[in-house]
Amino acid sequence: MQITLIQAVLIGFVYYLTNNGTPLLTGLGSISLRQPIVSGTVVGFILGNPVQGCIIGATINTLYLGFINAGGTLPTDPGVGGVVGTALALSSGASPEVAMTIAVPVGLMGAMVWNLRQTLNSVFVQRMDKYAEVGDTRKMAFWQTVPAQLLAIAVTVIPCALLVYFGADQAKNVIDSLSGTPLHILSVIGGILPAIGIAMILKMLNTRNGILLLFVFGFFLRTYSGLSMLAVAIFALVFGYFYSEVLFKKEEKK
Repeated sequence: MQITLIQAVLIGFVYYLTNNGTPLLTGLGSISLRQPIVSGTVVGFILGNPVQGCIIGATINTLYLGFINAGGTLPTDPGVGGVVGTALALSSGASPEVAMTIAVPVGLMGAMVWNLRQTLNSVFVQRMDKYAEVGDTRKMAFWQTVPAQLLAIAVTVIPCALLVYFGADQAKNVIDSLSGTPLHILSVIGGILPAIGIAMILKMLNTRNGILLLFVFGFFLRTYSGLSMLAVAIFALVFGYFYSEVLFKKEEKK
């Protein structure tokens, strides 16, 4: 699949939205779109294959199940990992497992872009502090919505668009050259990588409230009951609601 220049720019803007909770598009910002399952679906729409984009994005998302952005730091960027990983996988015809191996190094590069942007943003913060002292909210809003957003576009849209536009053919050539045993090895590695995200979730669930046991119960219920994933998810939603109600009321009484 050949990615056109317009498609590449649109994909770049998807990365911009994952990296930037812009006030111009409140509600479409980084919180939800940063998840690869969401950004991958959007990239799939742009490239004309939303279903496969969702599948690839969901697969990449397993890497970031335990992702936490604490204190403004970003150890890796799931946004660009999902966007670029899905785009290059769709353009090259790679499997979702191989897409995960693409997303890992791209996500690490995205963390560098994030740190660069936050460093440069300190200039705008100083200007906004200056106008805040005199109560000039219009100039404060200007520095937030114009220069800061132009910088965000420069460090996200442009490099991402260039990467998917010029890298699509290269990715396809690499995938073709690795066909056979090397590609199978990458697929196996990609299949193992979700264990990292799942392990992080299990560590977070290991509390005194027995939530980890509920996770284990859900796993065996899905595996041996014959129920579909949707049925188990609905059952878990109802059970989780009543469980949390009882737990919170018990804590309030203490």
